[in-house]
Amino acid sequence: MPTAVLHILVPLVLIALFRDFILAKKKKQFFPLHYVLIAGIAGLLPDIDIIAFYILHFFGFSISEVHRTFTHSIFLPIIFIILFYAFTKIKLSGLGRHKLTLSMIFLMLAVGSTAHVILDATLSGSASLFYPFSTKLFGFDIISFLPSALRSLAIPTLEGVLLVFWLIYLELKHKISDFI
Repeated sequence: MPTAVLHILVPLVLIALFRDFILAKKKKQFFPLHYVLIAGIAGLLPDIDIIAFYILHFFGFSISEVHRTFTHSIFLPIIFIILFYAFTKIKLSGLGRHKLTLSMIFLMLAVGSTAHVILDATLSGSASLFYPFSTKLFGFDIISFLPSALRSLAIPTLEGVLLVFWLIYLELKHKISDFI
């Protein structure tokens, strides 16, 4: 199962690459790096059901009845997309000194939560994408195709490679060593 590190790194890297290579230079001023951070943290959002399990456990619920249900369906990202579109129509002044907008925050929440569900469904196990309307599971479980001796190493190796890539990228693109 992908860990918190991978759930943060994947949307973080994807949005950073989008910001740095897809957006034109003039548009970057409207897309502060804080959005990249929000997308990364949002990669953990679907696992909020684990916190719910801590409470529901005392009422007789098992982890399988709580985890990878609603928050791991397509409906959480859809809710954030709807909020994104709703807040693009509402003109609010930017939040904080970086002028973040609620609409873009909701878009980053959608990206992070979508990345989480895709990682869970493709790397290890499956997801009930249409829960609560259907409990049919969708997924590839790519890790299960590896030799058994390599399965436990696959996620940590992927995390390590992605983290090294991310740090090298930050140094080359943003010169983070200047801040040390």
